[in-house]
Amino acid sequence: MVKVGDRAPDFTLTSQSGQKVKLSDFIGKKNVVLYFYPKDDTPGCTAESCAFRDSYEVFSEAGAEVIGISGDSVDSHVRFAAKYNLPFTLLSDENNQVRKLFGVPATLFILPGRVTYVIDKEGIVRHIFDSMLDFKAHVEESLKILKTLN
Repeated sequence: MVKVGDRAPDFTLTSQSGQKVKLSDFIGKKNVVLYFYPKDDTPGCTAESCAFRDSYEVFSEAGAEVIGISGDSVDSHVRFAAKYNLPFTLLSDENNQVRKLFGVPATLFILPGRVTYVIDKEGIVRHIFDSMLDFKAHVEESLKILKTLN
């Protein structure tokens, strides 16, 4: 299980644009806000993703890349991103390998958890926020931490 102060484990997943994205591609360049969410186009996940969308410019100005990860397929991510005009990368973790790599817990042992990691430019995890129901707090918590990193 990844903890604050740990080096974030590297991974490669496919984005909604069909590109392979590696976490290590951002090291030395940008802070990363990596949010794991349960499922595309569900009420809570839509609210969370739209909250990140609505603050995307603020994240960009803070020198951060926002990346969402769920177990949905690339095709599902394409539809979800288009439907809600999501300007950031969504990655497909269909086998939940990256979710397991980070140790994202399941809720009630069934639902994939909703956890956000703020990773600095050196690849160190600076903050972890875990809340299944407080969708907007994922954005607020991330922005608060990013202000301390710049």
